[in-house]
Amino acid sequence: LNNSMHRRQALVALALGVLAMPARALKQAMPEVLLDAEQSRRLRAWITLIVAAQLRAGPSPRWQHRDCAGLVRFAVREALRRHDAAWVRANGLQGVALPPEVALSSTQRAALRDWVDIDGQRQAYVGALALVQANCRLLGKQLTQAEAGDLLFFDQGDDQHLMVWMGSYIAYHTGTETASDNGLRAVAPRRLMNWEDTRWRPVPENSNFIGIYRLAFWSP
Repeated sequence: LNNSMHRRQALVALALGVLAMPARALKQAMPEVLLDAEQSRRLRAWITLIVAAQLRAGPSPRWQHRDCAGLVRFAVREALRRHDAAWVRANGLQGVALPPEVALSSTQRAALRDWVDIDGQRQAYVGALALVQANCRLLGKQLTQAEAGDLLFFDQGDDQHLMVWMGSYIAYHTGTETASDNGLRAVAPRRLMNWEDTRWRPVPENSNFIGIYRLAFWSP
């Protein structure tokens, strides 16, 4: 219990510290690549489309490490791909209106290939904690601050959990799968605000809800 409490206090302190950082220090703490507003808008559209496709048809065979952070990593990776006809067929998106492609320079594409881990090393795999600490910027704890593709981050002591704000609902993976349950969930904001287990309510007074995070390489 003490370890869980100390971890939560450290996360809250980190969140408050990031909010208090001067702009120059905050920029240095984040990945160097910053997409412009149009690139960011298109990437958001692709990410939410890909997450919605998982909810609708079940997890893609291309999606490994199926948990909450894995859903985010998968959606970002697939959003950054070139979406040719083979990709569209493989993802069951024939006949679906697709967003415009995200036009990236070769430098941007190379820099976005991996994630920054807690220790500053670049990795293909990072967990929920590293995703928010090393690859995101904190916005605050009000859902009204979120835009489609932003992340809700919860700390439950020994476990951290991410959810994706989809614009009108919230999507996530529970971290477990069975033969009859793929672990994917979609929930309305009002439902989550009144969740029976109060630890999962995305409200400022919930100490388990650390806040809304935005991928750092997006335009603010």
